[in-house]
Amino acid sequence: MEHGILVPPVYSPIPPAIHPRHELIDQQTAEWARTFDIGSRELREKLIGHDIGTFAARILPEGDEEVISLLADFILWLFGVDDGHCEEGELGTDPKELVPELSRLLRIAQNPEAAMLTDDPLAAGLRDLRHRMHRHATPAQLARWVDALREYFLSVVWEASHRSKGTIPDLNDYTLMRLYDGATSVVMPLLEMGHGYELQPHERDSTSVRAAAEMAYFIITWDNDLFSHHKESRGQRYYLNVLRVLEHHHGLSPAQALEAAVAQRDRVMCLFLRLRAHLAASASPQLRQYLDSLTSFIRAAQDWGISSRRYTTPDDPAELPTTFRDTPTDDSTEPLDIPAVSWWWDVVPEGPAPVAPQPGRPLDGGAAVGVPHLPLTDRVAASAHPHRSYA
Repeated sequence: MEHGILVPPVYSPIPPAIHPRHELIDQQTAEWARTFDIGSRELREKLIGHDIGTFAARILPEGDEEVISLLADFILWLFGVDDGHCEEGELGTDPKELVPELSRLLRIAQNPEAAMLTDDPLAAGLRDLRHRMHRHATPAQLARWVDALREYFLSVVWEASHRSKGTIPDLNDYTLMRLYDGATSVVMPLLEMGHGYELQPHERDSTSVRAAAEMAYFIITWDNDLFSHHKESRGQRYYLNVLRVLEHHHGLSPAQALEAAVAQRDRVMCLFLRLRAHLAASASPQLRQYLDSLTSFIRAAQDWGISSRRYTTPDDPAELPTTFRDTPTDDSTEPLDIPAVSWWWDVVPEGPAPVAPQPGRPLDGGAAVGVPHLPLTDRVAASAHPHRSYA
């Protein structure tokens, strides 16, 4: 893959939004990273300069400030694992050693009181995150967060196995792996926590809602591959990216690979918007909020991706767009030829979506279907803990 590709503006009909306290949240995340010594000094200072607090504030623009701060710290912690252990650390090319290390961290997420990795900064940071999450999450949300963390860890080990051998997975395997190693699924429980509700399993775990979430993962990670390609390809280490996969396995030129990847994410974006409209028409208020948060997550990743120093790399500027386009390059309703995700098209009804009810209005004259828990203010008061534990 040649360096210096010019990434065009991507299709994004989603309006931008950001929490008004984003600057303070970003400052708090910098303080948290330094308090827990996340990563090496060099890596930590890089991460602090990447506006991760602003990213979290875009994901939950109307969410609870404490949850947004928790989300920002968690995202920085994930980069500490991914950059420090996987992409730039020795464990990233040694899956046999990476598995036990990640398993120990997973155990701490399950039980922060476990006497393991007591001198490890990443473990200390994870303990703090887990304790703070307990104040805002239901037991089911905590369990789903741990399960998603396990999926993420499994996917980065999968990537490490390719890195250790210098191999490139085919497009189907890469797509499946990318749905998880982008660390998107681990954010899902915090979308609910940020608005103080728990989505009922019959809605959250339905095939169509799972498909909507996976479409969001796909769009976010494909966009990330476009925006991060310059940074990754400039390095001396092995990197994995959809553009590299398309060029290697499909014999495409760099320009053709870029065009194909943009068309893929545009087709999925069109599908996501159609499915979101159909789901919202008969959804509970909680599910509509969840769908809105998925949509905000997509746009948040786009705004952050074209503006953060992590991807603009001002010392060696990347040719990234500064705007978005209003129309897709590919609006076909045909499934992508990727077996891992082609089933998404089966769950989207044909024809226009019905008009959704007004936000917050019970459906069919009855009560809301979702299961809210304590209001945010009551939960914070009941916790009897300060915002920052630094334990």
